[in-house]
Amino acid sequence: MGPTMGGARTRMTEEKPTYETAREELIEVVRRLETGGTTLEESLALWERGEKLATICQEWLDGARQRLDAAIEADADES
Repeated sequence: MGPTMGGARTRMTEEKPTYETAREELIEVVRRLETGGTTLEESLALWERGEKLATICQEWLDGARQRLDAAIEADADES
């Protein structure tokens, strides 16, 4: 990932990335924040992006949990 959050990363806000893509980008955001060396403005932008990515990941996980619960319930109903 380059020093800015533009280009392809901006397009990701237009459509929901996969869980794996969001998770990988979140890991990179956290790494950059932990490493430091960014301006306050860059750090704030990274933090905000990280919050969005964490929300996206949680939405994917919540959806997966709902699907599993529905499958378990359907399986139980068939028994």
